[in-house]
Amino acid sequence: MAFKTDIEIAREAKKQPIQVIGDRLGIPAEHLLPYGHDKAKISQDFIDSLEGRPDGKLILVTAINPTPAGEGKTTTTVGLGDGLNAIGKKTVICIREASLGPNFGMKGGAAGGGYAQIVPMEEMNLHFTGDFHAITSAHNLLSAMIDNHIYWGNALEIDERRIVWRRVMDMNDRALRDMVVGLGGVPNGFARQTGFDITVASEVMAILCLSRNLADLQKRLGDIVVAYRRDKSPIYARDIKADGAMTVLLRDAMQPNLVQTLENNPALVHGGPFANIAHGCNSVIATQTALKLGDYVVTEAGFGADLGAEKFFDIKCRKAGLKPAAAVIVATVRAMKMNGGVAKADLGTQDVEAVRKGCPNLGRHVANVKGFGVPVVVAINHFHSDTEAEISAVKEYCASQGAEAILCRHWAEGSAGVAELATRVAEIADSGVSSFAPLYEDGMGLFQKIETIAKRIYHADEVIADKTIRDQLRTWEAAGYGHLPVCMAKTQYSFSTDPNLRGAPTGHTVPIREVRLSAGAGFVVVICGEIMTMPGLPRSPAAETIRINNAGFVEGLF
Repeated sequence: MAFKTDIEIAREAKKQPIQVIGDRLGIPAEHLLPYGHDKAKISQDFIDSLEGRPDGKLILVTAINPTPAGEGKTTTTVGLGDGLNAIGKKTVICIREASLGPNFGMKGGAAGGGYAQIVPMEEMNLHFTGDFHAITSAHNLLSAMIDNHIYWGNALEIDERRIVWRRVMDMNDRALRDMVVGLGGVPNGFARQTGFDITVASEVMAILCLSRNLADLQKRLGDIVVAYRRDKSPIYARDIKADGAMTVLLRDAMQPNLVQTLENNPALVHGGPFANIAHGCNSVIATQTALKLGDYVVTEAGFGADLGAEKFFDIKCRKAGLKPAAAVIVATVRAMKMNGGVAKADLGTQDVEAVRKGCPNLGRHVANVKGFGVPVVVAINHFHSDTEAEISAVKEYCASQGAEAILCRHWAEGSAGVAELATRVAEIADSGVSSFAPLYEDGMGLFQKIETIAKRIYHADEVIADKTIRDQLRTWEAAGYGHLPVCMAKTQYSFSTDPNLRGAPTGHTVPIREVRLSAGAGFVVVICGEIMTMPGLPRSPAAETIRINNAGFVEGLF
């Protein structure tokens, strides 16, 4: 059977003018800042006018640990949003923006797939409305002002050995992880070691995604710790006097982006922190706006539930006062077989026993999400090679774990293929059975919070951290940062820190390599194992096959 590609389907989209999409949500045209005909930003004045409206029901879409077989979390998020609208439920979709790094590296696109996509797909996967560029510029403006302050006399007495603010760019480039700047003599400043992270790991990205408005944004930017003096007292971005200019650069980026699905349903696409190295959720302002505009909001958290969902619950929901009504965990038969030991080349052959062997990975995620008090439904994202026996094996396993599993065909059929899931999710959300609570209390010590996540979510036996790291955590607690949640930076491919250890491992250790204080964002980043905050390109990056064809269309982006 021949299938159309995602990009072919996207090109056939019959998009409506963005003002029509806004009107469906009650957004007047004058409160939309258009970026072409099919995307627009929502004004802060309109968002402010929503104060006092009741909130809709919040539904999280998360997934098992990603495998090369594919899971389709964004595709399911979009499909479920379309499905809810199709059964008469006024629903808004909220997802993150795409980063150029993975688009030109591993993934090639991040707007859903098949007949469950957000459009305009090409623009969303490239420069979109310029938000990532603004974040990159604001971040690097602060970097430049730190070095400029030192060059012109260093009145703040910055210890150049203790500058903790790095630079960023929205591209995978391993050569920039560690470097020396300021070479070339007196005109170029003072030489020092630093490096680049990818923009999605920037604290400015996290701040934008957690801020409620421009005033909150500027305060958080000012609270960024950029360096320390010789006496180890902190220096903040506001001391460098960078917070005002950074806010100016981010003024438009702070406004959520309104686009549409292939079925012309509204979607807010805003912010883009990775879940393996950051908190992995779209912006608070987009989610809260959507909750005022729709009866239901479907959002996603990046990668598997051990990363994205945990951070959604423990960071985003904690900070924004959100209470999710239901969660959907996406799994595929193919991924279960990979977790069961089947090679990617052999996934097209029926292997019920391998499906059963791989299901504990799904079961661990189901149990973890239930541990937050949120009811769970499993969405089996259908592939044409799946057999009835394999699908039944997944359903039977989920039933044994006290979870319902529903087969979904949204990739091939759009909203019609996800009606059963949409109906069931709406029933659960409306029932009010969710009793959400974060995993740990604010008053718990920072290292205890790390151990709690490692043991209860990852099922590790212990956390390994040398004295320097433990002392640093205690220093931050003494400085008043002990109440902050922790943001674990860990491989997305496994519950452990070993990306090759699939399934549901137990008895492993979680080694902490580094900790970073994100005082403006309001969390402590814990870097585990070999995870990098500046990824590298793979041996054969997606960029090698991305081009403009003779008809003027982009090829290879999806």
